Amino acid sequence: MTPRISPADIPAGLIEAMRHVQAYIDDAGLDRRLLELVRTRVSQINSCAYCLDMHHKEALHAGETIQRLISVSAWREAPYYSPKEQAVLAFAENLTHMPAEEHSDDLHYEMLQHFSRPEIALWSLAVAQINSWNRLVRSFGTVAGNYKVPESRPRLEPGTPA
Repeated sequence: MTPRISPADIPAGLIEAMRHVQAYIDDAGLDRRLLELVRTRVSQINSCAYCLDMHHKEALHAGETIQRLISVSAWREAPYYSPKEQAVLAFAENLTHMPAEEHSDDLHYEMLQHFSRPEIALWSLAVAQINSWNRLVRSFGTVAGNYKVPESRPRLEPGTPA
């Protein structure tokens, strides 16, 4: 498979702008494991193979378990996601699907049980950002399978606070 839009074809500044927002999200203090779990789930919904390759590796590096990564598409039926994780996964799915008939106050109420309003704003941006990356990567035809977690990224063991 060859990309539909090569790196040389991408307008100057586009990737840098996306990376700037990405750096803001990554440095905002959100739980790294949960962030990668959300990125993985949204990338599943959007069928983005490159992003799935990247974010499952990032999640494992951040201390996530294989069991939870494999089951994240069925998180509602799995007993090993906390109420906090369930709230943000439901929120991410809703913002990704954007059903016209609903974005209920119930989602925000549930999020408020676990996050402050500024944190909910950050989660909203994080979900919007991974959706943007998914759409760009799928449009560009970026080839999946070769992503490597940067060596400079600290590795966390499962159960270690992020």
